[in-house]
Amino acid sequence: MLDVMTLRAMAVATAAVLVLTACSGGGSTDEPDPGPSERDAAEVVRYSPLTGLVMKETPNNPVFVVKIENTANGAPQTGLDEADLVVEELVEGGLTRLAAMYYSNVPERVGHVRSLRITDIGIAMPVNGAIVATGGANQAVNRVANAGVPVFSEDGGSAGFSSDPAKYRPYNRWVNLQTIAANAEVTAPTAPFLPWAEPGQDQDAETDPTATPSATTAAPAPATKASVRFSRSVTTKWKRSGEHWTRTNGYADPEFRADHLIVMFCRVGDAGYTDPAGNPVPSTELEGSGRAVILQSDGTPVELTWKKPAIDSPISFERTDGTPYTLSPGRAFIELVPKGDGSVDFS
Repeated sequence: MLDVMTLRAMAVATAAVLVLTACSGGGSTDEPDPGPSERDAAEVVRYSPLTGLVMKETPNNPVFVVKIENTANGAPQTGLDEADLVVEELVEGGLTRLAAMYYSNVPERVGHVRSLRITDIGIAMPVNGAIVATGGANQAVNRVANAGVPVFSEDGGSAGFSSDPAKYRPYNRWVNLQTIAANAEVTAPTAPFLPWAEPGQDQDAETDPTATPSATTAAPAPATKASVRFSRSVTTKWKRSGEHWTRTNGYADPEFRADHLIVMFCRVGDAGYTDPAGNPVPSTELEGSGRAVILQSDGTPVELTWKKPAIDSPISFERTDGTPYTLSPGRAFIELVPKGDGSVDFS
């Protein structure tokens, strides 16, 4: 299982040149210089905190958490397919917004960008992330600042934002993440966002009840469709094609392809302010524990408990017997569903 240690550099190959110099009166035994390619044979490998996949180079940027509009007004969503991980969260009026996380890629165009929320603190902090947004309500901006999370916002004067001439405000804002990266302090993640298994290894089948069912309990049938309900007005629908999950009612072009569809049931509180239309703004409490359902790349549904002891803690999962659950490396889409009002159905 990957842990904090796996985010440290690991040498996977080493080489050395031993030079022997003969004593006076003897013949030279010097070996020829093998050249840079052999002399520098050590290859440094890191694992992405967002996907668990091997990265040969450490990105020269922090994890960017970009807030993206998730209604038809902001369609099409641009650059979502280049994200490493995506989170869908509840906002006012029963609608949802995306927090797309970029680390290995920093696209020139992502959007359409919207405002931040207090919920984003628990998304950004575990990986020392920086939020990218058009702005935010004073209460939310202050909470984020007090948490020490860096923010790049158009309202705050950050460079890199531009207009989509085909749209109108506030649904027409693009951001160039390369421009943002050029002005960002590099704050490397110190822990994985999710509990990743080592590359090439799947979950522990010996203790996974879905992999080794008892004689009286049949393994759940693989799912090809899923519906994730956030509110009366928003249900995100999914289909599995091959080993990937994609939204069927999403707004991205092209769509994000997820290896893992993760549904986490979370408590939702009041952020303490309203939007311009007078709707109370919710705040998803992304700490503590709760029910989780993971639909794997092969469609197998797994019932779990998610845990996140503190706002800056990474997410972990436990099976019903209390043993840890790890994810095979890949890309994940996380649905932060309201406990009580939300639901997930699959077939």
